[in-house]
Amino acid sequence: MNILSMENVTKAFNEKTLFENVSFGINKNDRIGLVGINGTGKSTFLKLVNQEIEPDSGRVVKSAGLAVQCLEQALHFENNETVIEYVLRGAHDSIKIIAEYENILKQVSDSPEDSFLQKRLSALAAKMDEIGAWDFESKVRAMLDRLKIFDASVCLKELSGGQQKRIALAKALLHPADLLIMDEPTNHIDLETIKWLEDYLAHYKSALLLVTHDRYFLNRVVNRILEIDKGRIYAYEGNFEYFLEKKTLREEVQTRIEEKRRRLFISELAWIRRGAKARTTKQKARIKRFEEISAVKEETASSEIELPVAYTRLGSKVIELKNISKSFGGKKVINSFTYIISPGDRIGIAGPNGSGKTVLLNIMAQMLPPDSGTVDVGSTVKVAFYKQDNEDMDDSMRMIDYIKETAQYVITKDGSSISAGQMLERFLFDANQQYSLIKNLSGGERRRLSLAKVLMRQPNVLLLDEPTNDLDIQTLEVLEEYLEYFQGVVIAASHDRYFLDKTTDKILAIKSGGTIRQYNSAEEYLSSILQVPAKAKKPSGAIKNGSALQQKTRFTYSESREFLQIENVIEKLESDIATVSEEMSKNWSNHVIVRELSEKHKALQEQLDAKMARWVYLNEIAEKMK
Repeated sequence: MNILSMENVTKAFNEKTLFENVSFGINKNDRIGLVGINGTGKSTFLKLVNQEIEPDSGRVVKSAGLAVQCLEQALHFENNETVIEYVLRGAHDSIKIIAEYENILKQVSDSPEDSFLQKRLSALAAKMDEIGAWDFESKVRAMLDRLKIFDASVCLKELSGGQQKRIALAKALLHPADLLIMDEPTNHIDLETIKWLEDYLAHYKSALLLVTHDRYFLNRVVNRILEIDKGRIYAYEGNFEYFLEKKTLREEVQTRIEEKRRRLFISELAWIRRGAKARTTKQKARIKRFEEISAVKEETASSEIELPVAYTRLGSKVIELKNISKSFGGKKVINSFTYIISPGDRIGIAGPNGSGKTVLLNIMAQMLPPDSGTVDVGSTVKVAFYKQDNEDMDDSMRMIDYIKETAQYVITKDGSSISAGQMLERFLFDANQQYSLIKNLSGGERRRLSLAKVLMRQPNVLLLDEPTNDLDIQTLEVLEEYLEYFQGVVIAASHDRYFLDKTTDKILAIKSGGTIRQYNSAEEYLSSILQVPAKAKKPSGAIKNGSALQQKTRFTYSESREFLQIENVIEKLESDIATVSEEMSKNWSNHVIVRELSEKHKALQEQLDAKMARWVYLNEIAEKMK
C-alpha cells in the first residue's frame, strides 16, 4: 500500500534539470536508500518528498494523516533554545505536555517558593499520568543518554556540530512518524553511535527514506535502493550489495544498446553521404530515421572517475612524534604520545567526537604546535591536507581557476601530464561546468572540488580529515582505488568502517585522557569499544556458555597458582614497557634501533592486555569465592 507517491515530477535549479517526469511510490514497510553522485539532487529529492519545496511540474501525494519526520543535515533552532526544548518541539499531544512540564520544572527549581508554579507543576504531572506521558519522558532521557547528551538544559548554540547532530537525531527518532526521512545520518557521529543507529533502524517499524555514503550502514538497513542518474530514477528491490549487481547488469545492457545505435548511425551516415535523394516514401522514411538517430543523446554507462596517481619521491624518514601532549581548556586531548610514521604506512585515526582526531592531524601537518614534545618531519615529505571545511574557497571564483591556483598540470607516474581541466573532468565536472562559479555548487560538489585540488599538489603524505563526509559513493570508490595505487603515506581520520577497512592497515584510537592505542584493524577497534571480543583473540579463560562464568565459583589448581602470580607478572610487563619506552627516547636518532624497540614495545603491550583480561576473569571468580 502506497503511503506517498510522486507523479511525473520535474524539478530544475540554476537552469539544470535534476528530475524529469519522475514517478515512484513509498510503501509502509519500505526502507529506501537514495544514491547518486553529488549534484544530482538527492537532498532536493528528500525536500520534494517532505513537501518543503514544490515541483516545477507533477505532484507529490501523501495519504491522509501521514506523519513525516525529517533529519536534516543542518539544525534550525531558536537563539536560546535548550536541548530538551528542541527535542520536544512538535505537535503531538504528549510531547506538548512533556515540554510544558519540563519548562515549569525548570522554573520551580529557580523559584521553589512560588505556589502558582507548584500548583501548575502538580496539574501537569496529573495530566502526564492521565495520558501515559511518563514513559515517553523516560524514553527521551534514555535516548539522550544513549547519544551522550547528558545535560538537556544546555543551549544548542553552545554545543559542537557533532553534538547538535546527535540531538537532531534524537528528535527525529523520538517523534512518532509513518515516514522517517534522513539526510546523511552517519555524518559527524562516531563509530559506536553509528553501530547503535544501524541496530536501531534495523528494527524500525515505519517507512524509511535515507541518503548516506556509509556502505555498511546502507547494506544492513535498507531493503530497496533508488538511484538518481542523469535526471532519471532507477529502482532496485534489495540492499546495497544487490543494487551493485543489478546496476552492473543495467549498464552492460545500456552499453550494448548504445553500441547497436552507434553502428546503425554509421551505416545511415554512409548512405546519406552517398547522396541519397528523398524521392520515394521509403527514402524519406530512411532520412527521417537518420535524423532521429542523430538527435538521440548518447547514453553511456555512468561516468567513471579515473584518478591520475601523481607522486613525489619519499625518503626513509617521514614523521616522528616524540612525547607530544596537547590540552585545551584544561582537558588533556593528547597525552605523551610517541610514534614513528614510516614509508608505506596506512593509518586510520578513530575516536569519539571531540576526542582530538583533527588536533592530531594538525600537529602532524605542523599547523598546530604541541604543548610539549617534538614533531620531526623528513626533508622529502610533501604533505597535502584534505580538511573537513573548505575555508579557502572563494565563492566568486570559477572552478577551473580554483584548481589552477595549485597547479596548471601534474606529472603522473608514467611521465604523462594531466591538466587542471582534465583533473576536473576526472571528477565529473565537464568542460561547461568548469567555468561555473563555486557559489553554485552543492555541498558534496564543493567537497569533490576540494579533493581534486588536494591531489593536484602531488603529495607523498596524504592527511584526510573525515574524507567520506558529503562525498557520494561513486567518488569514494574511486578515492579508495586512488589510495590503493598511491605509493605515499595515508593517514585518515574517519568514522566510516568501510573506508577504514579498505584503505588502512592499523588504527590509532584516541581514548579518554588523551592516551592513544594502536589496533590492527577497524573491526578490532570497534569490537573493543562495543565490548565484543575480537574473533581471533578470545582470552584463554573464556567460557563458551554465557552463564557459565556466573555458575563457576571456584578455582582449579592451575588457576589458583596463576592468580597468586599474575599481579607480579603484570607489574613486570609494565616495568619492561617503561624500560623500552626510555630506550626509544635515548636512541631517537637511530631509526633501526627505534624500529626494533617499537616492535618490542607493541609485543609487550599485547602481552599486558592479555594478562589484564585474564586478571579480570580470575578476580571475578575470587570475589565469588569470598
